[in-house]
Amino acid sequence: MRDEHRLFISEFLRNPLRTASVIPSSAKVAERMAAALPGEGDPVVVELGPGTGAFTTAIQNRLSGRGLHLAVELNDRFAALLRKRFPAVDVTVADAVHVRRLLDERELKCADAVISGLPYALFSQDLQHRLMGAVRDSLAPDGTFVAYAYVHACWAPPARRFGQVLKAMFGEVAVSGVVWANLPPAFVYTATRLR
Repeated sequence: MRDEHRLFISEFLRNPLRTASVIPSSAKVAERMAAALPGEGDPVVVELGPGTGAFTTAIQNRLSGRGLHLAVELNDRFAALLRKRFPAVDVTVADAVHVRRLLDERELKCADAVISGLPYALFSQDLQHRLMGAVRDSLAPDGTFVAYAYVHACWAPPARRFGQVLKAMFGEVAVSGVVWANLPPAFVYTATRLR
């Protein structure tokens, strides 16, 4: 078992509501998340809750040295691992609700894309609204927000509420097909046209 998988399991056991999964997301989900990033130019990409870097890897592959990639991770052990694995990524230990301040500190006007690995279906209504308010304050008007959800939890009230928040915030919300090559199976939201 790779070190990051051991760390992920360890952090899940320490705080399952914060880590939310016993294993990292699959490369298939990560590729689908990163596919929404601009294919050219120098975008500012903010990654919320990168964990051990499943999405970070896909984002870096998609950017291929372009733009700026800011990873906002609450867990300092995950952040330390990310800094070692991805020296080109600006990794900061912070709460995602402070993403606007983090962009300001870097003198960045806005993000072209926000890729989120946060477990919205586990969050209270208040926290979902605070996080999505932070995304709205940070995202360019023509920017893209990408998040994922587990199929087995999509019926739960917090997951349905998150879907409603997305539809209220964005003019277009696309939902991918199920990625069965993930444990548990997941799908991806891609939201554009910020209202």
